[in-house]
Amino acid sequence: MKEQKATNVTWHTHIIKREEREALLKQKGVVLWFTGLSGSGKSTIANEVAYKLHSIGKLTYILDGDNIRHGLNKDLGFSPEDRNENIRRISEVANLFADAGFVTITAFISPYRKYRNFCRELLGPGRFIEIYAKASLETCENRDTKGLYKKAREGIIKDFTGINAPYEEPENPELIVDTDEETVEESAEKVMKKLVEFGFI
Repeated sequence: MKEQKATNVTWHTHIIKREEREALLKQKGVVLWFTGLSGSGKSTIANEVAYKLHSIGKLTYILDGDNIRHGLNKDLGFSPEDRNENIRRISEVANLFADAGFVTITAFISPYRKYRNFCRELLGPGRFIEIYAKASLETCENRDTKGLYKKAREGIIKDFTGINAPYEEPENPELIVDTDEETVEESAEKVMKKLVEFGFI
């Protein structure tokens, strides 16, 4: 993780606590962390889950990998070091959103277990749900409307996860959605059931 460079800074404790914000919103802050290969369905399922939650009155926000790289993380590439910093930053942002009481949904490849676990530890027990969007490489390549896998195989794109950069599958995710077999609706329903099981809805 990054070392603290800023000096002479003090953490300020605020009057309003997370529990009070959650009581106002009538919900609990949590991070739903979707991980999986490019094309595995992370963003599509995340959007469907957000829609379902919104329709029952839950305040949500999606932090999507591509969107974040247009702004907050536009200075980062796809080297292992930049990927790690990408996930470190988004973990901190996701933690802030969850602390504000949002059901925070992230959709990032996040290929390394160490950095997914960093977010888990940052959030603390019961506030991080890892969801593995599992799909075969063949399926992901067949879904690739942007042609990224083709470019990676041709050597045009370097450090592309699944082709010339590793992806470490989750060892003990809270939920696996098998997008080779399940429809978007079926996968989203599994997520909703898990949220009921964990007491978030």
